Amino acid sequence: MPAALAFLLRRVAVAVVTVFVAVSANFFLFRAVPGDAASVVKVPGMTAEQRQQIRAEFGLDKPLPNQYLSYLRQLTHGNLGISFENRKPVAANLAEAVVNTMPMVVVGTLIALVIGFATGLFGAWRRGTAVDAAGLGTALAFYAMPAQWLALMLILLTNGLFPSGGMSDVFLVDADFWTMMRDRIAHLLLPALTFGLASYGQYAVIIRSSMLETLGEDYVLTARAKGFSNWAVVRRHALRNAMLPITTLIALSLGTLMAGAILIETVFSWPGVGLAIYGAVRARDYPMLQGAFLLLTCSVILCNLLADTLYLRLDPRIRTA
Repeated sequence: MPAALAFLLRRVAVAVVTVFVAVSANFFLFRAVPGDAASVVKVPGMTAEQRQQIRAEFGLDKPLPNQYLSYLRQLTHGNLGISFENRKPVAANLAEAVVNTMPMVVVGTLIALVIGFATGLFGAWRRGTAVDAAGLGTALAFYAMPAQWLALMLILLTNGLFPSGGMSDVFLVDADFWTMMRDRIAHLLLPALTFGLASYGQYAVIIRSSMLETLGEDYVLTARAKGFSNWAVVRRHALRNAMLPITTLIALSLGTLMAGAILIETVFSWPGVGLAIYGAVRARDYPMLQGAFLLLTCSVILCNLLADTLYLRLDPRIRTA
């Protein structure tokens, strides 16, 4: 069997086992939380019999092993259950939330990648200079800032220049396409910028560290001895070999995109996955939480599998091992 195929099969097997473990933990951890859907219903005069009917409706009166087997059977049919809060299928709720989340986090991640790559590469190229120290310090400062605090500061600094709540204005529902697009983009700017500024520091640090390690290799010293400029050495000899840890970080980051940013979406009332998770936690909506975390887990696992596949292209040693 070719080494590359064996490598991929091992990674797929690990991914399948990891998904099963995550599914099981996803079920039992939420059941360990005190209370359930019936206990959070606040209806004046509700009797114990009515609460028991709610438990029976959602299968919460059955033994835990039976609930677990039912949960697994539903997953095999693509059924994530029914939300306790709005009585809609969890899959439909998550699909709507993902559609809302993706534009914000994709634009935010692109902002983070552009600033992070520029900061990391320039820092490695000009190592030890004042510009390197300033760039690295700024990246770490933004990375250390609480996302919700940064969101509030951007709202204050822009002073109403951009919308800071929701995805669009209600009165534009019947507007033409381009008016709607301008409105959506205006609402997107602050959440995406917050997401990008809060996360670009990790890319800058990893890229700078990986580049510095690569720039110390013998083949890079040989390229310098041949008279190549610093930028030519960075671009032609060091960048590709420094991409392995960067690829891992990007894959992990892409996997968490589905979760959005709970605090950022809460501050800006952005109706995405993060805000849906926040609402489900408050309502103790087990099916919604299980579906959201299962989505997040599978996204991370699949993106890691994609990163492993990219390794075959970036690292010839894997193909020949």
